[in-house]
Amino acid sequence: MSRPNILYIHSHDTGRYIRPYGHAMPTPHFQALAEQGVLFRQAFCANPTCSPSRAALLTGQWPHSCGMLGLAHRGFRLDDYSHHLVQTLKNAGYTTALSGFQHVARLPAADPSEIGYDEIFDTGKNQRATSDAAIAFLNRARDKPFFLDVGYTVTHRSFPEPRPEDDPRYCMPPAPLPDTPETRFDTAAYKTCVRILDTEIGRVLNAIDRAGLADNTLVISTTDHGIAFPMMKCNLTDHGIGVLLIMRGPGFSGGKVIDGMVSQIDLFPTLCDAIGIDHPDWLQGKSILPLVRGEADEIHEEIFAEINYHSYCDPQRAVRTKKWKYIRHWYPTARPGDINCDGSPSKSYFLERGWRRKTQPREQLYDLIFDPFETHNLALDPAHQHARNAMRHRLKTWMETTDDPLLSGWVPAPNGSRINDPADLRD
Repeated sequence: MSRPNILYIHSHDTGRYIRPYGHAMPTPHFQALAEQGVLFRQAFCANPTCSPSRAALLTGQWPHSCGMLGLAHRGFRLDDYSHHLVQTLKNAGYTTALSGFQHVARLPAADPSEIGYDEIFDTGKNQRATSDAAIAFLNRARDKPFFLDVGYTVTHRSFPEPRPEDDPRYCMPPAPLPDTPETRFDTAAYKTCVRILDTEIGRVLNAIDRAGLADNTLVISTTDHGIAFPMMKCNLTDHGIGVLLIMRGPGFSGGKVIDGMVSQIDLFPTLCDAIGIDHPDWLQGKSILPLVRGEADEIHEEIFAEINYHSYCDPQRAVRTKKWKYIRHWYPTARPGDINCDGSPSKSYFLERGWRRKTQPREQLYDLIFDPFETHNLALDPAHQHARNAMRHRLKTWMETTDDPLLSGWVPAPNGSRINDPADLRD
């Protein structure tokens, strides 16, 4: 049997807020994909900001290891584009194509071809055109396996007005937010966006079926990080780093649900094992196949994540176990990160009620069993100093092992990059 095709479908700012994760969202195609494949309940991104998250997934390296410390359109780049997954797959005989959004090379577009795709379909941020180009590619005859990268932006801000069927009066805001008319309206608008996303993904999945490719195509569906609401995207709590991850295809079937913790940097080594090629020596993740095959309940004792730059510099690191989450802010500000939060009705609601008067702690420690929403910081609690110190040690060891430049002090942005002043009140 030939090597499987790979369809990598990704979205912008979707977190886990789709129906297969238990949320009241109109996503029947996501649901069908989960019921046919494998869903990972505890999947996490490496960085809850756009370009660093995508770069980590596509290089199999932590953002501070691959060089993508900030956003591509603000001047940040990979240290070495030969580490991108596309290059490894091309060397293994794959045809590679991109339809829609990427965000690992500079936008609005200087040249995503520097990543190395054989074909690029310039559809901008038009969701339907992105699907149309992908479907046209799938309908072609070919004599080599393919890697098709399909990127959607519809769940990124700004949101449209909610559709009538997404009535704000009957929406529940995500867990970190209060239940108010403003946050319900915002949630309804997100619901309309995810409805569009699900429809477009369904069109591409149906094209796979119609073309007779389903049995030999590995589908990977994920997103870059949490949804663009206060205390979610750009935060190292699970609201920010928790992501959807559903896979379907050879070896990934049966409606299986896996609770073992996985990181998106695990996808590159997983693909290497799935198609039968050696791991490049730069990979820092682990294959998730032991979880899928039932050979292990866990492949990680701990998951790590980081933030460096989004609109401004706010370096943070985190380590998560099944029991504990520890977050360290290197240069805490007198503000709670609101500049790194996209503008929205929910953000306005927070700002009008004093969000900027809150302070940012240097350390955060949460008991994920008894405080799964990470609201009660135990870092200064004398009863939990042993746990805090143990998590500090885990984090320090990881940073040393991966040569994290933050250990040596402030990490400067590259020349020509665009960074906001933290005192600037704009988004």
